[in-house]
Amino acid sequence: MKFYIGTDHAGFAIKEDVKALLKARNCEVIDLGPDSDARVDYPDFARKVAKAVVQDSGSFGIVICGTGIGISVSANKITGVRAALCHDVYTAQMSRAHNDANILAFGQRVVGIGVIESMIDAFINTPFEGGRHATRVAKIEG
Repeated sequence: MKFYIGTDHAGFAIKEDVKALLKARNCEVIDLGPDSDARVDYPDFARKVAKAVVQDSGSFGIVICGTGIGISVSANKITGVRAALCHDVYTAQMSRAHNDANILAFGQRVVGIGVIESMIDAFINTPFEGGRHATRVAKIEG
């Protein structure tokens, strides 16, 4: 699996840990920034990740800010993106199983590294169920 990752300054501190978790699961990781914890605007990095995921069919993304709210809202502005703000294993599983999410979003100030690791595992290992959910996802895509 290939993951694009992007954060703002409030999500920067956990980014290297998230990249290491993905690499330990044999995922390819492409870091789209930022390169420091200097203040930046989360919509810029959400857009970079979202556009990369849409252009690279079959890839996924992870976006991180302080709460995960702003960066997930921003990512979802790009057509073809289904960014899911998750806080635990269940929401990460359901984001894939029912919503075919292609971007996992979370907040560094909201979840710890243990929960993040569990969410990543759930996101990677949960397939989209299709069926009635595919009809709903198609409606999202409009």
